[in-house]
Amino acid sequence: MSFEVLLINPNQMKPAVAPIGLDYLAASLQAEGFGVKVLDLCFADDVHTALDAYFHDHNVDAVGLFIRNTDDCYYTGQDFFLPRYREWTSGPVILGGVGFSIMPQAVLRYCGADLGIVGDGEWALPALLSRLARGEGYDDVPGLAYRTDQGIVVNPPAFRDLDELPFPRRGAIDNGRYLREGGMGGIETKRGCPRHCIYCADPVAKGRVSRARSPDNVADEIEQLLELGVDWLHTCDSEFNIPAHHAQAVCEEMIRRGLGDRVHWHAYCAPRPFSRQLARLMRRAGCVGIDFGVDSGDDGMLHRLGRYHTAEDLREVARICRGEGITFMYDLLLGGPGETRDTVRRTIELMREVNPSRVGVAVGVRIYPGTPLARMVRRQGVDPSNPHLHGRVLGNDDLLEPIFYLSADMGPDPLSFIGDLVGDDERFFFGGAEEEGADYDYNENELLVEAIQQGYRGAFWDILRRLREEGW
Repeated sequence: MSFEVLLINPNQMKPAVAPIGLDYLAASLQAEGFGVKVLDLCFADDVHTALDAYFHDHNVDAVGLFIRNTDDCYYTGQDFFLPRYREWTSGPVILGGVGFSIMPQAVLRYCGADLGIVGDGEWALPALLSRLARGEGYDDVPGLAYRTDQGIVVNPPAFRDLDELPFPRRGAIDNGRYLREGGMGGIETKRGCPRHCIYCADPVAKGRVSRARSPDNVADEIEQLLELGVDWLHTCDSEFNIPAHHAQAVCEEMIRRGLGDRVHWHAYCAPRPFSRQLARLMRRAGCVGIDFGVDSGDDGMLHRLGRYHTAEDLREVARICRGEGITFMYDLLLGGPGETRDTVRRTIELMREVNPSRVGVAVGVRIYPGTPLARMVRRQGVDPSNPHLHGRVLGNDDLLEPIFYLSADMGPDPLSFIGDLVGDDERFFFGGAEEEGADYDYNENELLVEAIQQGYRGAFWDILRRLREEGW
């Protein structure tokens, strides 16, 4: 069977973020006998010129458009990406990616496409393309979103064991260039999340069960990336330490192979469970920094947000990381249901007490369909009269365009209030692209772009930390 597939990455955010899902997807398609090409528009000077040039010189049987994000997810930014993609989807295009999987019906309708894949594309896309190549029906493919006379139908996705996938040959995207222009590569050790944070779309897009890859498989992929010259990585798991025993097993395998001396990596972790033993193993395996999504330092807010940790857990995690010599960041998400000036004040005071290497302060909670927060907001009414809603509220019932929950109980000017609490404390990132009064935003951050061009590597927050300490 001769069937050519073009995978397009339309994400032009800078610094560049490697679309590792395309590497994984290309490996699955190639294993099934499809010809695969990737058109990475991240580095294109002019998107339309790049598209026109490609299709002038190539014939393809199918096009897959990878939508990692529908917007920048930041309250003060509210950069909505889909209008740029819509004009590219008038032909036989199949949509996919995490951004699409969160709200497939709304994105398919908005973009005018006919087909999409929800969830794991590594199985569903080859199945769909095989049916298309043979001229067979395809409306039973798991995870398929498609149009009918009655409207858009979305089949339930089939979330499967990741070790059933063919080993990914990490060469479909230019991983070396992403290291040079994005400061790091990426790797996934598991997919899915069993937690119940009220705002998080990861369980919606990736499944509510944590599906782990074998430590051998993960270590093999890291060795392959090292052969490509990629020696700075960031885990792309929802939380690297859930479950903790898997994180420990991955680190032990990396240590056994001596990878801790060859690779530097950052991870996203939950504050609980997190032990001194795991921290020590991560450090020996090459981990140089951890970003903990803590959201709040107020126990009442943590309960309302559906988090499992407490303020005391944050104190213990800080003691562990300092004791093991690990640079660490606490990421706050302020403004959720029940947030007040008092809860914000307690959170900022706790951050000063526990003294993480850095604190990220994001204000306003993006509301995604399928989450408990979205269900709560729908009960209240997606209406401009709802004092907690900000962004494109009117005519946005499907929550496709950026819409944020920001508790009205924080007062009339929460950004200024938080800014006054933070003051000039350099431990806090509060000001997107160094803009006063805004939350921090990596999108189009020229300071980061310049630093990476000059050779800085690693997680964006850690690069910014180093820049401040070096007096940039």
